[in-house]
Amino acid sequence: MSTTASPTSQDKDERLAHVSPLKKALHRPEFGSVAGALLVIVFFALVASGTGMFSGAGVINFLEVSAQLGILAVAAALLMIGGEFDLSIGSMIGFAGMLIAIPAVQYGWPIWAALSFAFGCALAIGALNGWLVVKTGLPSFIVTLGFLFILRGVAIGIPRLMADRTQIGGVHDVIGNDWFAALFSGEVGEGFFLWLSEIGVIGTNFAGNPTVSGIPVSIVWWLGLTALATWVLLFTRFGNWIFACGGDKEAARNVGVPVNLVKIVLFMFTAFAACVFAALQVMDTGSADSIRGILKELEAIIAVVIGGALLTGGYGSAIGASFGALIFGMVQMGIFYTGVNTDWFQVFLGAMLLIAVLFNNYVRRKALEAK
Repeated sequence: MSTTASPTSQDKDERLAHVSPLKKALHRPEFGSVAGALLVIVFFALVASGTGMFSGAGVINFLEVSAQLGILAVAAALLMIGGEFDLSIGSMIGFAGMLIAIPAVQYGWPIWAALSFAFGCALAIGALNGWLVVKTGLPSFIVTLGFLFILRGVAIGIPRLMADRTQIGGVHDVIGNDWFAALFSGEVGEGFFLWLSEIGVIGTNFAGNPTVSGIPVSIVWWLGLTALATWVLLFTRFGNWIFACGGDKEAARNVGVPVNLVKIVLFMFTAFAACVFAALQVMDTGSADSIRGILKELEAIIAVVIGGALLTGGYGSAIGASFGALIFGMVQMGIFYTGVNTDWFQVFLGAMLLIAVLFNNYVRRKALEAK
């Protein structure tokens, strides 16, 4: 009778290598930005102690700043993972704001129609950006750089032609009770925060109102888009296509990935995110300004790179981009709370970009060595 040795729990398969939890974490694209966010929190907890930065109102302040950039960064992350850049999103903010304010204020359109018009135009321009990139073979850097100037020029020229100024106000006067406008203005959870103040969890002001009245809708948009983008990347076929397009578009095309469609959809998503940003600003301030969004495209790229995405494509995460935006918001507001000269903020952004690129290259090299 022949016998075979049965495997036991103590047997080791030489083909299976044990990977420590730390090494697994290092292979995650968002590791650097999560660690960076924790360091920034600890730093400002020490140097900004007693300034109110980490009070309820202070946390909402830096989360709101982070949310505005995070909305752009999440969309930019997906596009960069797909191997492309969109330098026009900053100009799209100013352009889309005008597409909302001019029809509503100058021509009496209902806000829902003006917002729908702006989103429709933004998606069309995003599709045009993507189509030009995939059909001409030009680098997306060049194509979207052209649209950066085109959209900014139109955003300046049209209001000057129609109203002899580059700012259109009066949006609050025409909003009324528009249901669509409510998606881009106000706060959520007011009743919950009122209850928290009544039971003593959060403080109240001199009038007896809670110091935090609700969560700004921009934060809800940020978290929602981050969750959606993460689900798409990790759990859908389209997410696999995005990684494939950024890793090697020709190999992806050879195995049946619709590369052109994926890239066009990603450009449309960045344009959509820029229009969301514009709508939030217009509904909040009650006006549109041609110069809004300047340099936001570069800030979004910095947040994405801090979040672990590679400039060459094929690697990154939406969560990492969101943490990159969180670092941006905390530092911007932290400088304000500590009273440091805000001129140094640009120095921080440049330094963080260089450090993030060096760290990402190190992690990428280690990940390749482990294969």
